[in-house]
Amino acid sequence: MKKILYIAVIIACFNLHVSICHAQRIHGFVSGGITAAQIEGDELKGFNQFGFNGGVGALTAISSNGLWGLSVEINYNERGSYSHSVADKEYMVDLKLKYVDIPVLIHYQDIYGGMLFGAGLLYGRLVEQPHGDIRYTTFFPDTNDMAFLKNDLAAVVDARFTIWKGLQINLRWQYSLLAIKKDWLFYNINGEQVKTHTTNCYNSAISVRLIWQF
Repeated sequence: MKKILYIAVIIACFNLHVSICHAQRIHGFVSGGITAAQIEGDELKGFNQFGFNGGVGALTAISSNGLWGLSVEINYNERGSYSHSVADKEYMVDLKLKYVDIPVLIHYQDIYGGMLFGAGLLYGRLVEQPHGDIRYTTFFPDTNDMAFLKNDLAAVVDARFTIWKGLQINLRWQYSLLAIKKDWLFYNINGEQVKTHTTNCYNSAISVRLIWQF
């Protein structure tokens, strides 16, 4: 995982150097917004865990015509899983995973519609993981092992729309490429029978942010 991060940083630095030679201009920006998240593999569905997402970044052109760009960010992002009703879920959970994210994206500028589309990779480092609150009825996870992996490598796609001058609204979706928890054990009790199975877990999140570009 560290090698992947080093390679991403090297590529980003190289592209920044090339872009400076072409355009001699880098746009800094700050962002803030809300993330709606779920954990694929926890036997729950729905983007019900809400958290804060914010940070700083830089965007620069990497082509002479300005249609292609590169952005690098450092963000604080809260992801996880939440279920609030026993009526429609077999167990209740309030699990919030807090990350420092470094996304590196390639962007395409839509010169006709004024939109900016991006895709790339994100490296997330888990900085805080409370055990959360888990209650269950007949179907429940093994709560003796609630540790999630420290590293998260995700694919990212996003779109930006200019609202006014440097103010933009940003929609972003990300999904883990590698499991953030492997072989999580689940129990299913039906009468006197107890069945078990294991599953791998992946972060999935949708973010809505406001961006102010300098």
